[in-house]
Formats: sequence, C-alpha cells, structure tokens
Amino acid sequence: MFKRLPGDEARNLVSTTPETAVVFRPTVVSAPAILTLVIYTWRFIASLVRTTWRHPVAVAVPVALGTVWYFHGWPLAASLLGTVVLSLASWAFAERPSFDRLVGWRLLAWWRLVWVYRRHWQAVMDVSGLAKRVNGRAYMPRLLHVTCDGWADRVTIRMLGGQAVKEWSDRVDNLAHGLGATSCRVALVKGGRLLLTFPRSDPLAVPIPALPIPEEPTVGPVEIGKQEDGRPLRLKVHGTHILIAGATGAGKGSFLWDTIRGLLPAMRTGLAEVWALDPKLMELSFGRELFQGRYAADPADCADLLDEAVSVMQKRAARFAGLQRSHVPTVEDPFVLVLVDEVAFLTAYQPDKHLRQRISAALATLATQGRSVGVGVMAALQDPRKEVMNIRNLFPDKIALRLDESEQVDMVLGDGARDRGALADHISPIPELGAGVAYMRLETSPDPIRVRAAYVSDLDIRQMVAQFKEAA
Repeated sequence: MFKRLPGDEARNLVSTTPETAVVFRPTVVSAPAILTLVIYTWRFIASLVRTTWRHPVAVAVPVALGTVWYFHGWPLAASLLGTVVLSLASWAFAERPSFDRLVGWRLLAWWRLVWVYRRHWQAVMDVSGLAKRVNGRAYMPRLLHVTCDGWADRVTIRMLGGQAVKEWSDRVDNLAHGLGATSCRVALVKGGRLLLTFPRSDPLAVPIPALPIPEEPTVGPVEIGKQEDGRPLRLKVHGTHILIAGATGAGKGSFLWDTIRGLLPAMRTGLAEVWALDPKLMELSFGRELFQGRYAADPADCADLLDEAVSVMQKRAARFAGLQRSHVPTVEDPFVLVLVDEVAFLTAYQPDKHLRQRISAALATLATQGRSVGVGVMAALQDPRKEVMNIRNLFPDKIALRLDESEQVDMVLGDGARDRGALADHISPIPELGAGVAYMRLETSPDPIRVRAAYVSDLDIRQMVAQFKEAA
C-alpha cells in the first residue's frame, strides 16, 4: 500500500509493507563534485591528446590492432602483430643504426618516460624539495618529454615559476639516485626549461689504449680520446690556448702525449713544432728527441725558450700586419705549440724572483697575442688557485681532471661549471677508473663535456721517437 506523507516527508516516496518501510530519496550532486568531475575529464582528454601528439606510433599500433580485432577477430590481429614484430626484428638485425635512430631509441624513450620518470616523478620531486606547496595546493615541475640514445636519457622539464637553475643543480644527487641513474647533468635549454641528462652506461669506464698515429699531417683538431657519448674526442690546438689542471696521478700526461702523437705527422713534414718546458724532468724528457732541440728543464733555460717563442710571435705579427688576420701553417711559418708541464713550478714556486717575472710575462704575452699568428700554449698544473696561476683566464679552452676540492672546479672551468655538471672532484682516484677522465669546457660552448684521453705508455713514446727518427 502506498501513501503520500505530509510536510517534508511529502518529497519522499514511501513503500510500506507489514514488515518494512523503504524510503526512496532523490540523489543530489553538489556543485564541487561536478566541478571536480569536469576538471578530471578535461585533464584526461588533454593528456590523451598530448600523448597522441608526442607518441603517434606508440598510440596508433595498439589502436589499429584493437580495431582489427574488433571487426575481424583475434586471429587476424595476432597475425598482423606477428608480421610487424618479425619485420622490426629483421630490420634491427640487418641495419641496426637506422633501426635505432628511427624506431629503437623512440620506443625506449617512450618506455623510460612511462615506466621510470612518470612513475617516480612526484615522489622524487617531493622528497628533493623541488615541488612546492602554497596554501595547501601542490605545485609540481612539469615533465615534458624524454629522448634516448646509446648512452643516456635526456629529460626536458619545465621549472616552476620563480625557480632557479641552481636549485636543480644543487640536487643532482637526489635526482640521479631517485630516478635510478648513477649521475645527473643539468643544462639550461631556455628560460624556464631544463635538460636533465641521466647516463645509462659509461663508455669511459675502461682505459683507452693509445690511438693510431694519423697518416696525414694535420695541426688539428687532433683525436686524443673519447667523449662521454662514445664519439671521438678531437682537441683543437691551432688557434687557441689550453689549460689542463688535475691532481697528482689524474692523467695530465695523457693529454700532453696524445696531442704530440696527433701532431707527429705535421712535425715530420715541418708544418708544426712542439717546444717543451719540463721543469720536473719526468714527463716530456722521455721523448725529448721529438722536440728537435726545443726542450728545456732548467728554469733559466725555460725562460730563454719562452722569450724565443715571444720573439717568433712578434716577428710573425710584424710580417702578417695588414696582410692576413689568421695563421695558415707552412714550412716557413709552422704552427708552434709551447707545452709547459707543471707551469706552477715556473710561475709561483720558482724562488728566483727575476726568473719568475720573466716567465710569467712571457706566458702572458703568448696567451694574449700568440694564437692569431700560430703560436699556442698548452700548460698543465696541479693547483689552480689564482695566486698560483694568475693568467688562467687567458686560456680559452680548459680541461679539469680529478681535483681535490669542489671549489677548484669553477677555478679551472669558470663560474657555474660545477653547477652545470662538471663534477671533477668526484672522479675516481683509482687509475684504472679515473686516470685521463676529465671535464672540458671550450671557448665555443659554456657547457662542460666529460671526456677521457687515451693512455700513451712508455713503449708507445719509444715507438713515436723511433718513427720520427726514421722519417728524419
């Protein structure tokens, strides 16, 4: 039996029986719930559109297979999937570089984006303090996209408004370990956007044997080792000056001897000369025959050799004035590279004040005027402090091997280099792992790159000397 109840209960429909009475009330949806539903629906649609735009192949394949399954059944869909997988496998086996470039790295990037970065992003941002909460509302840096190659993931992110690059560079350890990488590199792409580089492998983990001596004479760039991404490291020596800094046993000699090795054909033909200053008598003396009399170890002889290099530079400048603005190596005017091992012994630790001033003045003159006339300087030292090497800013290209203190990184490579990922103070002191590993900052790029120079053994140097004598 049904009846209408008076008052407020008249809005409810009541069903009565001898045992029970059930009241049916209409469902009322509040305005905040509707707004929340609209927001989440909009976010879902926007995410779907963004994913389709950024990963069209990854979206198209399952959609196409699902469509075929729906209209034609699963056997045809399975056959189509098998054909696609077999074709991709054959392509990868027959032409791996093109497969990786067009398909492999993109699939890996999509997988790493979904399974690694988006999966852990919020937790890492919260724990590292890069996410912010204002008035109870959470603000999260935005993960834009991921690209992959053979050695690293590169993640592009958008910082929160008001964040600084230093906030991210100070948390590279948090980012690396939170996202399962051994290290992290931070680089500014443009205002508000950063590129985070997470290595997956390390091509520099093992020592590199001495590279073959070039067949053709060249003054550079000379190949001396390998970059972190696996590409050859070619060092420009003609038209620049290079400062190398590193603790004892860090591998400074590798950069010196690799450079000599790369210039050896040009030295044999007379297009290049290497003048060596070796105050320690333990590094460059091993191949002094290569320098054709341009070798000095005694501080007074070093000062004389530097003065001679300044004289050569000034005479060339007088002849080139009004005729040419850059140097082209010839037999008459070869490229001259002045190598100085442990330059601090000559500029800071030399007890003879007169010699110290002569040497410092000559080096400063060469560093400011030499490269346009084909006279370059490559200097190596252990202590990069200003009072030890007060002309370090005159070297356009700088190399930092293993250093003892984090502050020394910026002393060598320039302000902000460590914040950009040049962790030279973290390089392993174990020779097999860290000797020859360095961060290099070039004049043409503010971002440091991680490299490793090949190891030139005593036997390799003896062979270089023997070949040089045979050619002479």
